[in-house]
Amino acid sequence: MKKTFCAIILALFAFAPSSMAMDFSAGVSANGGLFAATAREASTETQSAEDTEIAGVGYTSIFAEVDFGKFAVGFDIVTEGLESDTVETTKLDHTTTATRTSKTNKLKVEFDKLTTGYVAFNITDNAYIKAGVMSVDVLTQEDLGTGGTYGDTSLDGTMLGFGYDVDMDAFFVRLEGKYLEFDGATVNSSNSDNSVSLRSLDGLTGSISLGKQF
Repeated sequence: MKKTFCAIILALFAFAPSSMAMDFSAGVSANGGLFAATAREASTETQSAEDTEIAGVGYTSIFAEVDFGKFAVGFDIVTEGLESDTVETTKLDHTTTATRTSKTNKLKVEFDKLTTGYVAFNITDNAYIKAGVMSVDVLTQEDLGTGGTYGDTSLDGTMLGFGYDVDMDAFFVRLEGKYLEFDGATVNSSNSDNSVSLRSLDGLTGSISLGKQF
């Protein structure tokens, strides 16, 4: 994702006229949204459990961008980790060929360092549309009845949005809505054939930002 965004930035700078004015701006955003995630836990014993959760979130982020007049290039970084609820499943595990014991697995996930690189295109003096690519680290916190652990991973995704800027002379206020969609991922247990697969993760967010142009 980082290589892709760097390539986009270089291409935009390369094709921008040398006489084009550039303005720099930075600010902070208060975000709120609704996300839906579908995950599946499975083992080679054909036992599996799949669940879909919907959750509301709130978080802050900081952004910086370069404005070329008709379009802007920037990045946004979430300044805090986003934690899921703890998911608990109970499974029957073979101890002998004729005996099974009940084992409980607990799993919690933290999404850390959510970073978005984007390009925004003006459609009026104040309104714009934007598209970007995202990357986030997925940190697992588990308590498995088998004694194993799941490894951490990362997700890439895409973002589409629209917004409206209000110039307040010394600073500007920005209202924005976005749709976020992440790729799936699978993590495996360290000492068994259990695995957890994130089938889908997407969400709708809204934000209000306060920024300053330099």
